[in-house]
Amino acid sequence: MSQLHVAASTFPFLYSHDGLGAMKHLRTLGYDKFEMMIFPPHCWPRELSVAQRKEYKAWLGGEGCQITSFCYPLLDNNPNGVDRLMRAYTLDRYREAIDLAAEWECPYVVAIPGPVNSLINPPHEWMLNWFVEGMKQLVDYAKGTGVELLLENVPFTYLPTAKDMMETAALIGPEVGVNFDVCNSAFIKEDPAEAIRMLGDLVKNVHISDSGYEEFVHARLGTGIVDPGPTAAALNEIGYSGITVLEIISDALQPGADPDGDIKASHDILTAAGWAARG
Repeated sequence: MSQLHVAASTFPFLYSHDGLGAMKHLRTLGYDKFEMMIFPPHCWPRELSVAQRKEYKAWLGGEGCQITSFCYPLLDNNPNGVDRLMRAYTLDRYREAIDLAAEWECPYVVAIPGPVNSLINPPHEWMLNWFVEGMKQLVDYAKGTGVELLLENVPFTYLPTAKDMMETAALIGPEVGVNFDVCNSAFIKEDPAEAIRMLGDLVKNVHISDSGYEEFVHARLGTGIVDPGPTAAALNEIGYSGITVLEIISDALQPGADPDGDIKASHDILTAAGWAARG
């Protein structure tokens, strides 16, 4: 049984560092694989100059490092919003992320269904149709780039479950996979290991962190409801050979926050459960 590989997310440094600075910092903790957050001012494709793009790529090559996925948290826009202009705007930002991923040889761009938070949400079928239509456009756009779109299960969207991910991926086409978030699955009281077995080879990337049931967070492992052991067993059962991203969300700018300590402690727990150790 081969060890599972780990990458670190730049999420804790969304406002304290730019994307390159965050990777350089994580490199000092022993990481050579990263999930890059695509969000301004951290790393926003349309604001990166040609020189900056080359600087990122040169550093990655010089250090022997890799961005293994892009994650776009959609805090300001929505691929299934009722306004068609918002949907179009969101797809354009995804196209820019796909272009940048291709330039930096990053294989995956994570696509998150839009949030639902109004008193009267649009009919589920409308939102699903808008999302599927948009993702099909992005799949066509990504052809020949070497970049694949991955759908993520997120509790505050209208598609929160692993089953939703499987069924929606089937509607879009065989070109899309799933970025399975273990913490998100546990928070909605799914069995993450059984969800992984159900998804099978649709799982191309994995997020892991911890939370309680009372408040939805992505905290240090060992502080909540997530047990990595069954997840490791399920990943090995399906023959998973991809990356597990430590998506610890602890804002480096907040007093008392310790994202470095959270990441290292979480990785130690993963190592004890069968993942590769930090470098």
